[in-house]
Amino acid sequence: MKELELLSPAKDLATGIAAINCGADAVYIGTPKFGARAAVGNSLSDIKQLIEYAHQFHVKVYITLNTLLYDDELAEAEALIKQCYDIGADAIIIQDMAIFEMDIPPIPIFASTQTNNYSIDQIKFLESIGVKRIILARELSLEQIKEIRNTTTVDLEFFVHGALCVSFSGQCYMSCASIGRSANRGECAQPCRMLYTLEDADGNIIVKDKYLLSLKDLNLSNSIEDLIDAGITSFKIEGRLKDGGYVKNVTAHYRQTIDDVMKRKGGFVRASSGKSKIDFTPDPAKSFNRGFTNYFIDGKGGNNSSFNSQKSIGKYLGKVTKAGNDFIAIDTKEKIVNGDGLCYFDKNDVLQGFSVNKMVNNKIILNDTKPIMPGTKIFRNYNHQFNKELSKDNCARNISAVITIINEKNFLVFSVQDEDGNSASLKIDEQFDSAKDETKTRVTIHRQMSKTGDSIFDVTDVKFDLMNIPFTPVGKVNTFRRELLEMLTIERKKNYKRLTRSAVDNSGTYFKTNLDFKANVTNKLAKQFYTKHGVTEFKEGFELLDEREGLEVMRMKYCIKEELNICPHHNKIDVKFKEPLYIRDFNRKYRLVFDCKKCEMGVIL
Repeated sequence: MKELELLSPAKDLATGIAAINCGADAVYIGTPKFGARAAVGNSLSDIKQLIEYAHQFHVKVYITLNTLLYDDELAEAEALIKQCYDIGADAIIIQDMAIFEMDIPPIPIFASTQTNNYSIDQIKFLESIGVKRIILARELSLEQIKEIRNTTTVDLEFFVHGALCVSFSGQCYMSCASIGRSANRGECAQPCRMLYTLEDADGNIIVKDKYLLSLKDLNLSNSIEDLIDAGITSFKIEGRLKDGGYVKNVTAHYRQTIDDVMKRKGGFVRASSGKSKIDFTPDPAKSFNRGFTNYFIDGKGGNNSSFNSQKSIGKYLGKVTKAGNDFIAIDTKEKIVNGDGLCYFDKNDVLQGFSVNKMVNNKIILNDTKPIMPGTKIFRNYNHQFNKELSKDNCARNISAVITIINEKNFLVFSVQDEDGNSASLKIDEQFDSAKDETKTRVTIHRQMSKTGDSIFDVTDVKFDLMNIPFTPVGKVNTFRRELLEMLTIERKKNYKRLTRSAVDNSGTYFKTNLDFKANVTNKLAKQFYTKHGVTEFKEGFELLDEREGLEVMRMKYCIKEELNICPHHNKIDVKFKEPLYIRDFNRKYRLVFDCKKCEMGVIL
C-alpha cells in the first residue's frame, strides 16, 4: 500500500494543531530564523510542543530552513538544525546547498521548490546527493511530472492550493532589486502584487495601471487523482502567512478530497493515523482567494491572472437583479447575513466593497455606497457566519482503539489495542464481587470504558472475555480507563518511527560547470559544495552583487501576451505594437523578454 500525505502550513503552534485536527498528515513550520517567511518565525519551545502533539497521530513536522545563508550565519544555522533534530523534527526543507557541507545529524533533507526543481537534470542531481524529497516547481504539467516520476525514485511533493509566485521559485530577485528585501532571504515585498502599466518601445500604453504580474490562487481539487497517477505522494497547501480559519477550511477540504479518491482507487493509505471529526462543511471559495486557477497542470496557459485586483474576492454569489439608490437584490442561493463583506468590480474594473449592515425583504440596504447597476456580479469576500464557525474549536481527531477485559488467574486484566497495532495492558490486583445484575453491570462498564474524555482515542468497542462479570464501581472503571489509555499514549510515542537520512555517495558531478547568479551562491560552504561536484566558475548570488543593471530579475512560465490574447504564436493575430515591451511602476521601467521557444517570459532590470 502506498502512503499519500496531505501537508498543511503552520503559521504557529495553534494553527499547526488545528491543521492536524482537521486531517493533515504532516505540517511545515518555520523556526525563529532562516525560514522563507521571516515574519512568522516560531520558538523552538512551540515547535517542540507541536511535534509532541503531532507524533501522537504519527503526523510529521517539517522545518522550513529554506533561505539563503551568509557566511556569518552558517554556524548558527548548523546549530539550529541540530536543535530541530533534538526536539524530534522529521525533516528540514532547504534551499541553500551549504547545508550539505555542514556537520548535521541524520535528519532527512527536502529540497524546497526554491531550488528551482523544474528540470529532470536538477531533480536527478538532488536525488543523487541524498535528498529525501523534492518539492516540484508549480509550473510543471502532469506530463512533465510523469516524466520525472519515470526517471527518478525520490519522493515527489507538489503544491495543490494557495497563492502562486509568478516567477519560478528561487529565481525572483525583483523585491531585492527594488527595495532591498530578498525573497530568497524570506523578506519578499511582493512586487508581483503591485500595479503596472504595459508600454511598447515607443512609449505607447497597451494596458494602464493593472496588476499585470498578480496571479489567481491555485486550486487543484479536481486534479488530485491525476496527480496521484502521475506519481505525487505529498500534496501541499501553501499558506504559512494564513490564519487558523483558512488552514482549517482548506485542510478539511483536501482531507475529504484525498480520502474520496483513495476509497475509489484502492491501493493507498494515509500517511498518518486517526480520523478527523469536522463540524463544518469545508469550502475553499469561502476563504481568502483571488479567484482560482489550475495553472499549467494541463500544459496550457492563459486565464491565470488577477489583473483587476490583488485582493481576495471570495466566493461568487450571483448577479444584481434589482437596484435602487440605496439597495440591491441579488439572484443567489447563498444566505447573506449582517456582517458579511461583499465586493464587485465597477465599470472601470476596480474592486469595490461594502459590509452588509441591514437587510429588508431580501434586499441589501446600502449605506454610503455608490449605486450598483443591475447585472453586476457580486462576490462575498468575508463570510461572517462561516468565519464564526471556523473560530470555534470544532475539529477533533481520534485514533480508534478496542478494549478487552479478561480474567487472568486471580487478576482482572484490561487490554487495549489501537488501529496501528500498539497495545497496552493493565493488571488489577484486586478482588471484586460478582455482579448481581450482570447485564446492567456489563452495560455500565462498556459505557464508562468508552468515555475517552480528553484523550486522543476513540474506543470503538469493549470486549468481555470473563466467566463472571465483576461488580466494579464506576469510579474505579474510570480510573482503569484513564491509566490504560495513558499507557497506550506512551506506547504510541515509543513506537513512532522516525525517518533518518541514509549515507550516500554524493560525489556525483553537477550538470553544469559554470553558474551564474541564479544558482544563489551566497556563502563559502555553498561554493565548496558546487566545487566538490565539478563546478569551476561561479558568480555570486544576486544579493551580493554590486552591479545589477540589465540582469533578469524574474523568469516565469506565465506570459503577459498570452493573458492579454496578443500572443502571435497562440492567437494568430497581427502585432499592433513595437517591441520590446516594458512594465512600469511608480519607480522605474522593466524590460520584458519573451522566450517563445520555451514559452517563458523574463523581466529585465
